[in-house]
Amino acid sequence: MEIPQYPEMAPIDLSMRDTLHPRLSMLPDGVSEYTFAGLYLFRETYDYHLSIVDGEKLLIRGHKDGREFFMMPCGLPASDRSVEALLERFDYLKGLSESHADESRIRLERLGFEMHEDRDNFDYLYLREDLANLSGRKFHKKRNHVNAFINNYEYDERALTAENVEDALGVLEAWQADREDRADYAAARESLERHDELDLKGYLVYVDNQPAAYTLGEPLMKGRSFVVHFEKALDEYRGIYQFINKAFATILPRHYQWINREQDLGDEGLRQSKMTYRPSGFVKKYRVGRNLPASAGSEEDIDREDQASA
Repeated sequence: MEIPQYPEMAPIDLSMRDTLHPRLSMLPDGVSEYTFAGLYLFRETYDYHLSIVDGEKLLIRGHKDGREFFMMPCGLPASDRSVEALLERFDYLKGLSESHADESRIRLERLGFEMHEDRDNFDYLYLREDLANLSGRKFHKKRNHVNAFINNYEYDERALTAENVEDALGVLEAWQADREDRADYAAARESLERHDELDLKGYLVYVDNQPAAYTLGEPLMKGRSFVVHFEKALDEYRGIYQFINKAFATILPRHYQWINREQDLGDEGLRQSKMTYRPSGFVKKYRVGRNLPASAGSEEDIDREDQASA
């Protein structure tokens, strides 16, 4: 399906992958949402529709909490008139990358729009070597969990393939059975069912020859970063999350400098958990609009969180 010219829009379709995937995979900032798989798998959650603005810039329209937003992975249109028209039509611009924010800040302020850091949607960025080695005092608790898993269970590790994808689906079903929140269940299931079509890479851990955990993701930033879209495990095995996190970082090729573990969406428990892995940085994202609410976080907040995780 061809992506229409703005103001026409079309729902994201699997047939668009050949057009979008090469373009998105070359974006330099490494925003976790800006992969074809990331957009396609959450197309129904956010009602994503696509369009091309001014003949060149990709626009993604979505809905959340009763508001209509838009995202522009490849940057804003060159025309001020187009930028103003978009920001008047939609409630806000979401997910503006740091490099595009830097180049557009003065322009947007001159046009009368506000720009704020969107802390709840910052991606957590970790050095692959840190997660693979867990060296030093700052990771001693993580090492203890990993060692507990290694010492208490008979396990083996396997790459995700068409032959064992049903095992990963079994982990997902068992993981979901005791949870009320099914927010990402449909996307997680489809990501496994279509992992080959979407070119997602995965990894499974078995305990006593039974599937117990899996992780699934894809390259970002021209192959310098790898984003983990989904990671599920059975809670009955002590240390299994810490183990698969470390094990997967260990087997990733060395050209991946960073592992992107996506955002915390403002969930305090998830934020604390992500901070305990000592991120090397963040993939920052910004919101743009008029009369925006105050930013949910700041550099000082991140510094305090980092100290608390020590």
